Formats: sequence, structure tokens, C-alpha cells
Amino acid sequence: MYLIELALKLSPLPLSVQRKQFEDAKSLYNELKMSIQTGNPKLLEITCEQSKEKKIAVLSREVLAVQMYEKPAGVGGN
Repeated sequence: MYLIELALKLSPLPLSVQRKQFEDAKSLYNELKMSIQTGNPKLLEITCEQSKEKKIAVLSREVLAVQMYEKPAGVGGN
């Protein structure tokens, strides 16, 4: 399982979603990175593969950083 975390302006806690496959996580990471680089504000809607009901909608101009990493085995939660 791979976690993609978004750091937002004026928010002390990151938002995160999960992807099961490395390729899917890398694709989402690259998409988010490109939206930060272009600077064109748009609404990003992201879903979580672990918790299907979890959805995040955020304006791209509010994202400061994005990171991707593998979730260690045996760690619970979302």
C-alpha cells in the first residue's frame, strides 16, 4: 500500500489517500506535482483505494507539497 500526502497552506495536518499499486501511486503523485508546477488553479478531486468512501477535493493553488511513500506492513488506520 502506498500513501500520497498533501501539505496544504495554513493547515498543520496533511491530507492523505492510499493506492494499492506503485504505478497508480506514482501516476497520482506526478499529476499532483504537475498541478502545483503549472500554477493554474483548478479543483482536484482525489479518492482513496483503501477507504472507497473517502474523497478529497482541494484547490491546486492551496497545495504546498506532495509526497509518496510505501506504508509499512502492520500499520493500521487510514
